[in-house]
Amino acid sequence: MAETDDIRAGEQAVTFPDRVDAAIIFIGRIHTPWSERKQCPRQGRRDGPICRVEIFEPWVEALDGIETYQQIELLYWLDRSRRDLVIQNPAHDDRIRGTFSLRSPLRPNPIGTSIVTLAERDGAFLMVRGLDCLDGTPLVDVKPDRCAYTPLALPK
Repeated sequence: MAETDDIRAGEQAVTFPDRVDAAIIFIGRIHTPWSERKQCPRQGRRDGPICRVEIFEPWVEALDGIETYQQIELLYWLDRSRRDLVIQNPAHDDRIRGTFSLRSPLRPNPIGTSIVTLAERDGAFLMVRGLDCLDGTPLVDVKPDRCAYTPLALPK
């Protein structure tokens, strides 16, 4: 992962549009032990450290029932990522590729996702394992892991 906003050989950036299509409400903040990109485990680790996910009011009540899931999906805003690269040269790969063929945090809309193990809920806080983001990352959403969620059957 690039430590700076420098462009690597073969990468291509575009002019970022002025227009904004939507707004996102940050519902919380993620607290991890990592303050620099190079410290973050790539794609998270199931045996990684416990990280704390803080949910802001008025969204705390929306956590009711989350404890019934062992795994949850977190969506977060990678607020320290550049957003203008369309072609990237990943440090861990020899191939130069398009942004949408990578899981790089450098994206037009830098939304990160992780399926994490829920260790505990303590009021407005979720203790989880498996994250790969920097300390202070804004939280966009919390969902039950789609593999563990069984929807109600539709009436016939």
